[in-house]
Amino acid sequence: MAGIGPGQRVVEIGAGLGSLTAALAATGASVTAIELDHRLAEILRSEAAPPGVRVVEGDALRLDWDAVLAGGEAAGGEAAGGRPEGPGAEGAGPVGHAGVGAPWVLVANLPYNVATPLVIGLLETVPVIGRMLVMVQREVGERMAASAGEDAYGGVSAKIAYWATARVVGRVPATVFIPRPKVESALVSLERRPVPAVGDGVSYARLVHLINAGFNKRRKMLRGSLSGLVDGSAFAQAGIEPTARAEDLSIEDWGRLAAASPGAER
Repeated sequence: MAGIGPGQRVVEIGAGLGSLTAALAATGASVTAIELDHRLAEILRSEAAPPGVRVVEGDALRLDWDAVLAGGEAAGGEAAGGRPEGPGAEGAGPVGHAGVGAPWVLVANLPYNVATPLVIGLLETVPVIGRMLVMVQREVGERMAASAGEDAYGGVSAKIAYWATARVVGRVPATVFIPRPKVESALVSLERRPVPAVGDGVSYARLVHLINAGFNKRRKMLRGSLSGLVDGSAFAQAGIEPTARAEDLSIEDWGRLAAASPGAER
């Protein structure tokens, strides 16, 4: 499903004992395997790291991804002063799309407890990753891929839609795992957009601020959940009914609303 082959550059997060790592390497791809657990990283280096595999020990939420994907050694995970950098860092925001289209693909059975911030963080800050195929908890995968109006649609769906198109491409039952978990899993394919879904005239920070406010009170009408952030004239200008709710708005709708109501984040 990931479409991996010779000459491609692949990054795997949560490589564990290397079963997926070895399969990716067998395609002829160049694989960078990320593993947080020191013991597992040592096993990867000694047992499961054939030519074409580079093992990086570190927390994917705190890595210096520029260094990791450039093949550098400075992949330790904390910036000067002990502050995290990379996906999940406080204040992290979007960067330019100069690297979009480069042959980096993320293929991973992601650690389920951090799957959402990992995916959103990588979309926001690591544009050289152009495609992802990830296994996540089923409900999380459905949220990642949901469209406006669907039951699973939420703030995560809208933020991912800004950067990428996402689809659930497979389901994985609990019965294939040992020990058997209490949740089912899903495979999600994400393709980074050549340009974000919302034009350059809208601040990403402002857009996210509105999305968060709307979905924090998702059962309220937008005129209530966005009170103090968006006035009546902005709704009219954006062509959005103030009686709508957050789950009714596509990412393009959110973009028009943000453009019509510039705030301090703009």
